[in-house]
Amino acid sequence: MKNEFCGWYFKCQAGAQTLALIPAVHSHAGVQTGSVQLITDHGNWNVALPAAGCRMSRRRPLARLDRSLFSPRGIHLDLRDPQCCAWGNVWFGPPSPIRYDIMGPFAWVPFLECRHRIFSMRHRVTGRLVINDTEYRFADAAGYIEGDRGCSFPRHYAWTQCFFSQGSLMLSAAEIPLGPIRFTGAIAVVHLGQTEYRLATYLGAAAEIGHRQITLRQGGLELTATLLETSGYSLQAPVGGAMTRQIQENAACHARYRLTLDGRQILRFESHLASFEYEYPF
Repeated sequence: MKNEFCGWYFKCQAGAQTLALIPAVHSHAGVQTGSVQLITDHGNWNVALPAAGCRMSRRRPLARLDRSLFSPRGIHLDLRDPQCCAWGNVWFGPPSPIRYDIMGPFAWVPFLECRHRIFSMRHRVTGRLVINDTEYRFADAAGYIEGDRGCSFPRHYAWTQCFFSQGSLMLSAAEIPLGPIRFTGAIAVVHLGQTEYRLATYLGAAAEIGHRQITLRQGGLELTATLLETSGYSLQAPVGGAMTRQIQENAACHARYRLTLDGRQILRFESHLASFEYEYPF
């Protein structure tokens, strides 16, 4: 059994309520386990689960972890833990996929530390979930789904996702080890109305990272994401398949975004409902 992990990230947002759920399976030193992490705008929980009863697809957001089911059509949640009691059901509308694999030609490169997948940039969410007596109601709300698999999260990386009135965006930059070298790889997608803007290292994008800000430049396109607050909640992340690393995520925080094309501003907004992870030195 290899040291590896596979997880999917389901984000549901309605008004001021944000909930992200991360079902995952992980293997280390011949032992496989499962977990569901829950992140809200006011707390976070990690529910560890035995390997028995944990099944997950690498290609699609489909997983059964004990009594909970995660699928492209919705979530049935049933977690009973001393620290977290969570239950309920949500249903998803049709997904909004990207045009082709976010990894581009890197999808075929072997031995990558981590591989990313985007299943839906924005879809409708309806239903009700309860976490420790806090109710989350979703009626024509917004959802987002992505996934990661590999052996470890990058040593240094930044990631953000945010909805806005005309669509959704996602941006990530990371230090990528490839044999004896390390380089900064970046990917970003902006769905603005019916138009998809994509920036990526494999398309010639260059990344500038620092002071809680990521800027990608690719030809005439420039996308900047700025984290405007530093608070967050601790999440477990994989190192060699074992969930032993602590990272910080804001499920709903203050951030600013700007997209320009040939110097012309296409999109600019601030949100207090942005999801952000910034694992670079401040």
